[in-house]
Amino acid sequence: MNIRVKFLGGAESVTGSKYLLEIDDFKLLIDCGLFQGLKELRLRNWDDFPIDPSSIDAVVITHAHIDHSGYLPLLVNKGFSGPIYCTNATASLLDILLKDAAKLQEEEAEFARKKGYSKHHPPKPLFTIKDAEAALSLLEFYEYKTCVSITEKIEVTFFDAGHILGSSIVSLDITGSSQKKKIVFSGDLGRYDQPLLYDPTAINSADVLFVESTYGDRMNEEEKTEKKLAAIVKQAFEREGCLLIPSFAVGRTQLLLYYFHYLLENHLIPECKIFIDSPMAINATHLHKKHRKDHKLSVGKNEHASIFDDHHFEYYKSQASSTNLNNVEKGAIIISASGMCTGGRILHHLFHRLPRKNDTLLFAGYQAIGSRGRKILEGDKTSRIFGLEVQVNCKVEQLGGLSAHADQSELMRWASQISEPPKFTFVIHGEPESSKKFAKKLNENLAWPNVIVPKYLESFELFRGI
Repeated sequence: MNIRVKFLGGAESVTGSKYLLEIDDFKLLIDCGLFQGLKELRLRNWDDFPIDPSSIDAVVITHAHIDHSGYLPLLVNKGFSGPIYCTNATASLLDILLKDAAKLQEEEAEFARKKGYSKHHPPKPLFTIKDAEAALSLLEFYEYKTCVSITEKIEVTFFDAGHILGSSIVSLDITGSSQKKKIVFSGDLGRYDQPLLYDPTAINSADVLFVESTYGDRMNEEEKTEKKLAAIVKQAFEREGCLLIPSFAVGRTQLLLYYFHYLLENHLIPECKIFIDSPMAINATHLHKKHRKDHKLSVGKNEHASIFDDHHFEYYKSQASSTNLNNVEKGAIIISASGMCTGGRILHHLFHRLPRKNDTLLFAGYQAIGSRGRKILEGDKTSRIFGLEVQVNCKVEQLGGLSAHADQSELMRWASQISEPPKFTFVIHGEPESSKKFAKKLNENLAWPNVIVPKYLESFELFRGI
């Protein structure tokens, strides 16, 4: 048996995760994400797929974030028809995220057609709701730690990665004619000792390891998150304005609600309304009630109790209620998606609130290079929204302690639990400098050989004749 890997995304970038394993004639794709951020990356979504999608036999998804799953509708549209394996909670989230992403694609194409600012004639969505539904029909989903046979020689097991609800570390056991090999994909690893999710599962052995490096060159902030968030809220209200938070609908929004519930319950911030203006975030929040054993917030509570029912929280699903928030001038918190300001309702809030000197914009998550959020965070004085240049007059803040990604020390903590050095370690899902620094850390601190930062479309032979 021969095993090769080809990097179709998530190499020297944090988006577009796609890793093609060729196990003899069987083609297995690990993750199927959209490229985001820089235009040169986003344009890859429109290119022909590097291989014939109909030749892929199966797909495994580590978690539901769009940079790991968002290309699935396109893959199916282009001819893929095999099974898509994931965890139970990931399947539930994909049902929300893929349909929502398709709806946004369709709405933005129609909006561009009406306003005439698209370069496409006529403007078209990357994929449609019909494509998303076709992809969802192929899902096969399982509990953590369930060993699933993909073929007689390939088994997959999902372990909790602690990143978002349902996120997994993927362990593949491949049986050759003379040897058995274990290939491990970390997926996106969460932080340790967090209030919402459990710690990333320890993996003790791997013949080949694919490990993320989003924060491979830095440490997360040590300052108490509650203290800093409370200070930002108080300052925002003292400025006689509102606090606007672009937030990832899955994971980050729920973590923010946990902290706001805590701050209000302990009288650490003024009484206020918190508006959750994201249908996708609202649906994802409900899923935390459904998948109660996959997170910590249900521990010690009855089957109906939930912090998400706090009377301070108001969930806005309709477009009309969202628009009404434009009239709220002070003393409120608005949470909306998307987290990197690349689409969704947050654009309408930014359009109205960026020019307001009294308002505060708080970034509480990672902003990819080239994204609208990253540009604002780095000091751009205007932001192009709906074809117009909008002045950035509001106060801009950043809160790092809420990251859903393990930092360098936590990545090292997780990796060091592998008892023997892998034959190959591929450092993936990180910007170039981050990946290189983390690769160097693995090589120097753990004395691992063959620590590689792969390039886009690069291929490697992992095993021959096993």
